[in-house]
Amino acid sequence: MRLPVELRHVAPRLATGAFILNSGLSKRGADEQTAAMMHGMAKNTYPFLGKMQPTAFLRLLSAGEITLGAALLLPVVPTAVAGIGLTAFSAALVGLYLRTPGMREEGSLRPTQEGTALAKDTWMLGIGVGFAVDGATRKAC
Repeated sequence: MRLPVELRHVAPRLATGAFILNSGLSKRGADEQTAAMMHGMAKNTYPFLGKMQPTAFLRLLSAGEITLGAALLLPVVPTAVAGIGLTAFSAALVGLYLRTPGMREEGSLRPTQEGTALAKDTWMLGIGVGFAVDGATRKAC
């Protein structure tokens, strides 16, 4: 049986998967103050999240990151599928960067010092899009 992962996908899957899994695991035991801070930033960008309680938001975010990180790390998950998940997740993070005041220099896409932590998520968006496109255009063997 052949795994649905190409050799060229292994390094970016490991890097992004480990990064996202670690992020999700670190949020599992976060306190209410951390939950409120993260929820506040997210709901300012995505108002529909305002209906959620901060701790529920953080639990859901943590579970989503753990799931996505594991999907990227597990070779049985097709790269195209993991790529679609990575694209959706990182697009939301890039949206946070683009829509949150003070994250970018005035009239520019260049990040401010505060925005660098969010701007770096563009690399995950590029990897996710690359995985999804590769999966959609790959010829069946």
